This record gives sequence, structure tokens and C-alpha cells, in this order.
Amino acid sequence: MYGPKIKGLLRGGAACLLALLLCAAGTVSAAEDGRMLVPVGHTVGIKLFARGVVVVKLSDGGTPARECGLRTGDVIVQCNGAAVTSAEQFQSLLQESGGSADLQVSRSGDSVTLSVEPEPNEQGVYCIGAWIRDSMAGIGTMTYYDPKSGEFGALGHGITDVDTALLMPFSNGSILPSTVKAVKKGEVGSAGELRGDFDLTCQLGELYANTSSGIFGAMEPNAELGEAVSVGMAQAGPASIRSNVQGDEVKEYHVEILKVSGSARDGRDLLLSVTDPALMEATGGIVQGMSGSPILQDGKLVGAVTHVLLSDPTKGYGILIDHMLDAAGN
Repeated sequence: MYGPKIKGLLRGGAACLLALLLCAAGTVSAAEDGRMLVPVGHTVGIKLFARGVVVVKLSDGGTPARECGLRTGDVIVQCNGAAVTSAEQFQSLLQESGGSADLQVSRSGDSVTLSVEPEPNEQGVYCIGAWIRDSMAGIGTMTYYDPKSGEFGALGHGITDVDTALLMPFSNGSILPSTVKAVKKGEVGSAGELRGDFDLTCQLGELYANTSSGIFGAMEPNAELGEAVSVGMAQAGPASIRSNVQGDEVKEYHVEILKVSGSARDGRDLLLSVTDPALMEATGGIVQGMSGSPILQDGKLVGAVTHVLLSDPTKGYGILIDHMLDAAGN
């Protein structure tokens, strides 16, 4: 039957790669432009609300959802001409439908209209046989803050639905203060995880985009985030990352950039290896929640940690900072 709102967690350590920004002829990189950004490295709580509701699962059998052609991954954006804003509101619209509803659905970028005939359950509540999600919440790491514009970037990858693995359609969202309470260490075949709390009563900033290269938003000026540094271009060799893996403290840890990809945007910017004994002791390597940890080399911000290599949690991948800034629109 029609399912309740399901809240997922951010997949900060999924084993996939992110892409290299290749500057087109005539363009100027952030490094060449003298860009100055604060490499933050502190965890933040993240709340994201979808535009419409995402269909994450269809019930078995000949349900109204299956019969009308609804698919997993579809985003229901309208019901009988009314914009869908939440799971609860969509359920209310079904009750008002009188047993017949036209759904406007976003499917792989296309708009599709489906006619569904909801059926009442034993309690008389109209249902269509689809489980849906309208929001996600979890912990990630802020990569940079721009003291000139007040804009920030985090994660280095997008927030995807935990069931469909598709990028969550963005409506609005915010970041919140967080504290790391515990760490589940990474092991071969199993990603570790930062475990913490975030304060729902205090909003640090608002999100304006959820992209495959990170989430982006704006916040009030905050001198406590640290000093701005130049943006640079990554190269193979020693580097460091800033991460918050315990309490509120951000520390810098040694890593090695093993490879900088020269391929197109297919998700392989940087290959990293953790070399710092303190980080190995604390986390076992790269874990979920560290996504977005800024990567510094020669005192410059060159990228962000994105994902862990599940076959070896001491290794992972990163995105070039130019690629993040390009996705942010600046």
C-alpha cells in the first residue's frame, strides 16, 4: 500500500568516482583567477527536501501504481493540477481525488502524465501502492567557504536517494551545526561511518543546489571558519586533508595523491591514500561522513575527498576544486 515518508541517510562513502574538470580553451581556472577560499573540514548536518516526491518502491501485485505505469525513480510533481510538496500532502491530495487522479511525473528529465485510480484500504484511505520519499537528512563535511560571496560547498558529490541511487530532485535544504560522537572504523568490504548529532534548532545556512559534484549554499559571514587560502591545481605527491572525526575538532592529516586523472568527466579526479597514523587509528581510513573534507597541497586548496575504495578503506577518491566551483556556478 501507499507508504509513509521515509528518511534516508547521506551516502558519504559510496564506492564510486568523481570527474576531472578539463578547462576548455579560453577559460580561466579558479587557481589562475587568484580565488581565495577557506578550507573548512568541519562536519555539518544536512537536511534536503525534494521537489515533489520520489517513488522509491512499488508494492507487489496489480496495484494502481503499477497499472498506471508509475516506475521506481519517478518524481511525482503534481496531482490533479496541484503541486506536490510532501508525502503527507500527496496523501491528502489522493484522499480528495475521489478515486481518480492525474499525476504529472518527472522521469529522466521528461514530463509524463499518468492517470491513476487509487483504491481504499481497510481504513478507507485511498492508496496507490507506491513507497515515496520527500526528504533526506544526514552528516557530511563542508569543503570550502567563500568569505567574499558567503557561499559554501560540501560533500564533493550529490545527495542521492538510498534506494534508487538517483540524484534527489532539489527543492530546498539547509545545513546545521553537528558534533561527531563516535566512529565506526572502515574495513575491507565495509565502509566505516562518522556518527554524530546535529542541532535541528539552529540553521547555519541555506542550500541552493544539489549536484553530482557537491551541494552548495550560502551562509552568514563566519570568521571562526578559518583563514582563506589560494586555490591550486592538484598533482601526484604528498598532501593533507582537513577532517572533523571527533567532537568539534578539525585536524589536518597526511595523505598521498597517487594519481590525478587526465580523462573526461567520468568520475576519476584523484586517487588518494591515507598515510597519517593518527587518522588510521581513529577511522581506519576514509569513512562515510568525511566526504567533502578539503584536500590541501603546498598550502593551497586543490580538491575534496569524495568516496572510499571498499576493497581498501585506506584509499579513496577526490574531486578537483575547480570541478566543484564549476558545478556551483562560480
